[in-house]
Amino acid sequence: MFDQIEMMKVVNKFRNDAIVVPVFRADPAWVQVTDNSSHDFPFWSAMGKGSSVALGLALAQPDLKVILFDGDGSLLMNLGSLVTIANVAPKNFYHFVMDNAVYATTGGQEIPGAGEASLAGMARSAGYPRTYEFDDLEEFTTQAAEVFGEPGPVLVNVKVHPSIRTHEERVAQMADPNRRTSPKAIKELHEEFSSR
Repeated sequence: MFDQIEMMKVVNKFRNDAIVVPVFRADPAWVQVTDNSSHDFPFWSAMGKGSSVALGLALAQPDLKVILFDGDGSLLMNLGSLVTIANVAPKNFYHFVMDNAVYATTGGQEIPGAGEASLAGMARSAGYPRTYEFDDLEEFTTQAAEVFGEPGPVLVNVKVHPSIRTHEERVAQMADPNRRTSPKAIKELHEEFSSR
């Protein structure tokens, strides 16, 4: 396992003008790394639907890469999206799964199949032409150019240390009207991407 912020720093070097969709616990890490926040589309609104939203963006913006930072628990809630993504086969879609074996956004409960089920294997079976699994940052760093050089859809399962959100953090975030994921901020992002 490795630190997701360090992994995201590597991704940021290859992102260029890609749209990045960080879901739930990935967003607080990504906001520390991004150097192109105008192309970030944080998605906290519906757990499990990040893959569907990112697929929609990939289809709507075929000339831009779309990088999704999904959670393992989030993806488990919408496994059918793997088949849909593979069937549509957007060449600009890069699906990163933050595999930390827990529901980090709701307090750290273990996900079903933790340590047993292979999300990369499920993606291959669903029809993703390219999948990767990394549990070593140096190995990921070495292969990142290859990952981003492949046409999508690509699924990259990365074993990261969990960043578990506390109850106090959840309450404080919901009370902050200027938060990155407030309804107002999400509406502004939606309007910006709709106008492109």
